[in-house]
Amino acid sequence: MDLKEVKRIINMVEEANISSLAIEIEGIKIEIKKEFGVAQTFVAPITAHPQAVHPAPAAPATTAKVEDKKPVVDAKLMTIKSPMVGTVYLTPKPQSPSYTKLGDGVKVGQVVCMIEAMKLFNEIESEYSGKIEKILVENASPVEYGQELFLVRVE
Repeated sequence: MDLKEVKRIINMVEEANISSLAIEIEGIKIEIKKEFGVAQTFVAPITAHPQAVHPAPAAPATTAKVEDKKPVVDAKLMTIKSPMVGTVYLTPKPQSPSYTKLGDGVKVGQVVCMIEAMKLFNEIESEYSGKIEKILVENASPVEYGQELFLVRVE
């Protein structure tokens, strides 16, 4: 397995809606875990002595139980995600009221927050019409690409 193939696998995991992947190819075990939109890769050769290999830390037992259960999905609850890395602002100016509050109605194209990236302020618009069910970030906090910002109950 060459570096190009490892990069291809990492890109597939980043684009897929999965949090981890473990595969074994040509005597090499590859484990990729995605946290906060960033993929972490661990590559270890397979040996006859598993104690010699330093595996990734084992997940807590409660994680296995959570994965066994299927999450309840609310089809009317949609997520507004961050399209970039930066600092999120829930108000247009420090002393101004918030763009939107919990329980407020929003329409498609309505500005719900701003994200500052490299000294540029980018207005983030709602992709859905509905009611703000939950605000998942704090004002002036850092956000990652793809991080959930708001939950909107669509009409």
